[in-house]
Amino acid sequence: MTTIGLIGSGNIGSTVAKLAVDAGYDVVLSNSRGPETLADLVAALGPKARAARPAEAAAAGDIVVVTVPLKAYRDVPAEPLAGKVVIDTNNYYPERDGQIAELDAGTATTSGLLQEHLGTAKVVKGFNNIYFKHLAEQGRPSGAADRAALPIFGDAPDAKRAVTEFLDTIGFDAVDGGPLADSWRSERDTPVYVQPYSDAQADTASVRARLAEAKR
Repeated sequence: MTTIGLIGSGNIGSTVAKLAVDAGYDVVLSNSRGPETLADLVAALGPKARAARPAEAAAAGDIVVVTVPLKAYRDVPAEPLAGKVVIDTNNYYPERDGQIAELDAGTATTSGLLQEHLGTAKVVKGFNNIYFKHLAEQGRPSGAADRAALPIFGDAPDAKRAVTEFLDTIGFDAVDGGPLADSWRSERDTPVYVQPYSDAQADTASVRARLAEAKR
């Protein structure tokens, strides 16, 4: 079974970890404060979860979820992620991250910055537009009429396939929004950001329509 590594174990990271464990994956969690601070979370997740340092979680994961504040993206260990599928959950919040000129000018995306930092890793944008409580509650079996869809973006087709399969396993459809350069379409203040999931209008067609409505 594929192992899911997590760099960052806050609201989104811990929710993805629980969904993955429930679906039968092994998970390796990490944060910036050390594995000992994750003891309670690991105990709650059970024997398929363990805590490690970020570089160890990166090395252990077949798919690695990076879910740290954008201001810390340069701290993500690049070497153990070489060639791996990396899911980037980030959004840009200047009040938290400070002003980033390329993002303010619209000449870069948050996932593009992470891709540049990581080099040969295959970054896929995902999980960034859904509130963690909705993520925890809205997984459904494949084919369910009320199954929600999450947008993904990436430049490597094989990586997007792997992420689509992972999302399917944990209860969500995927909508391919295009390359990383278009990943701004699912970020803060866009039509697909958070709101669709609170009113159950998150099927594939609705998500596609909202992505198309996004303006920079």
